[in-house]
Amino acid sequence: MTECSADLYWMPVGAGTSGFQQASLRFWESIEAARAHRPRARLFHSALKLSLAGEGAFTLELTPAFVGGPLPPLATGPVGIRGADRIRLFRYQLRRVPGETLPDEEWAEGEPIHLTGDCDAVRRIVALAPSTPPHVWGRRVRGTKEMWTSDSVISWLLRSAGIDLSKVAIPPGGRAPGWSAGIALAATGR
Repeated sequence: MTECSADLYWMPVGAGTSGFQQASLRFWESIEAARAHRPRARLFHSALKLSLAGEGAFTLELTPAFVGGPLPPLATGPVGIRGADRIRLFRYQLRRVPGETLPDEEWAEGEPIHLTGDCDAVRRIVALAPSTPPHVWGRRVRGTKEMWTSDSVISWLLRSAGIDLSKVAIPPGGRAPGWSAGIALAATGR
């Protein structure tokens, strides 16, 4: 691993989960595709692996708040409806997790996309994490056409840190709900 790096992985949504969860995600995508008059697509979510000189490797991960962890979350937000985050079950969290592997990395689509080896850029990503907008996960954000998701958080962080995302492509035949919402909000400074 280099002294500093930021690498993006595309993971199939539902990888490593039960058959029931995967079927429910395919059903949801079928409904969304029918509403948008487009073919169904494979769903992906982004995952970010970082390394910093002197600090080692770690990931930035969005998880349900009830999962917990040894360190406090960098940011939290509600799931479903504003105000629901009063109950831990309806709250998501952004965590910095030490280690060189991502959960579900074995199912990653293709090779990771190397975003930067610039230590200052990686530090900006980490520094911005606590100021991630706490939009309601699963709801459309005003001024965008997509709902806020884990992909929104990752794309917002990267774009806000000045990372060039013009060459980042979602795997062929796939879509990452919320990816564009994060980019759009970062471009407006929100």
